Amino acid sequence: MNKHVRKHKPARRSPFLLTAIFVLPLSLIAAFSLSPDVGELTEKAALLSAMVNMPEGSIALLESRFADKIDESYYREGENQVASYVEPFDDDEGADSQAPSEESAPTSSASESMDGPAKTTDPSPARDNSHQISEEYRGTILQENMSGSGTNLIAYGEGLLRNYTELPADEIESIMEQGMNIHLEDTPEPQVLIFHTHATESYEPYDSENYDMRNTWRSTDNTNNMIVVGDALEQALKDAGIGVIHDRTQHDYPSYNGAYERSAETIKSYLEKYPTIKVALDVHRDAIQREEDLIVKPTIEVDGKKAAQLMIITGSDDGTMNVPKWRENLRFAASLQDAIEQDTPQLTRPIFFCYRKYNMDLTTGSLLLEFGSNANTLDESVYTAQLVGKSLARLLNENRETQQDVEK
Repeated sequence: MNKHVRKHKPARRSPFLLTAIFVLPLSLIAAFSLSPDVGELTEKAALLSAMVNMPEGSIALLESRFADKIDESYYREGENQVASYVEPFDDDEGADSQAPSEESAPTSSASESMDGPAKTTDPSPARDNSHQISEEYRGTILQENMSGSGTNLIAYGEGLLRNYTELPADEIESIMEQGMNIHLEDTPEPQVLIFHTHATESYEPYDSENYDMRNTWRSTDNTNNMIVVGDALEQALKDAGIGVIHDRTQHDYPSYNGAYERSAETIKSYLEKYPTIKVALDVHRDAIQREEDLIVKPTIEVDGKKAAQLMIITGSDDGTMNVPKWRENLRFAASLQDAIEQDTPQLTRPIFFCYRKYNMDLTTGSLLLEFGSNANTLDESVYTAQLVGKSLARLLNENRETQQDVEK
């Protein structure tokens, strides 16, 4: 197996720098889009382009041009916390009641069976260019297979990890090679929690070469945002006999600020009510902008159908973040990516390994999953969630705790 090892040790980054690198590319496109002033679009696009292509390149831009637009309270822990509603768990709940509609949840022969890897290829050209966008607001969508993109790559099994920490490659490899330490119990109680810190993130409406630069890629309609993606992931796990809770709280509405603090309270509530939970998945989508009027669509085709590529994010601890069990999360991330790649080659982008916690300090088995980007369509991301759900279910069921393990 060829190892992708970084050549240079990255410099230690300040807290502000880390925030800009890891939080803002995931969130500011939505936070800034709440402004009604269309004239700010160019300014927003310039910021996002820098953030995505940097990391370091955007810091001066952030500090000099947008400091007045960033609410510092968003990054301070313990603020804007609210009590969360806890969904009741019913393991007899009808599958149809939570299943995505046929329109929003495409199926494929590839997703019906895991008898060998699916056939994957680079994406075909955009199929829907019939909608009209005035030249003034017309941007370009670039389809790209991002399965091996980036630097500082480290290989594990069939997957890759992109290292944004100061940890040496051999230490990361030794952690991943231990395999995941999550074992489902023989219980009807929920063992997987799916939730959304940024539930209102949404996608492009068309598989197109162009997009409308006025699009905010946000929706409070739960049939048109991340909730639908979470529904598809939930259904795949339920179909495999795994107890799942899917929380549909819109933690980022009406206020984007404080979303992570609010989702933390949701997680704590579920962990308290259902101590059987072993996996907590925060389902998002990414936003990739390379130029003022160009966004990137990470895509492959799986058995002839377009699928949004998945990026798994897991955090480390630089000694200041209080995430003592980050290694267990890293092991889970590596094992999950390896399982997905075995079933559907190139469906994942490299794991994003960084000094951020994203509420991963609350329980082991915590990961942030980015299904595609704002340039993908909802159908493409739902399809990916179906495929990922099947691979995750296989991984978890293969690692179930046996009665013999319990007796030991």
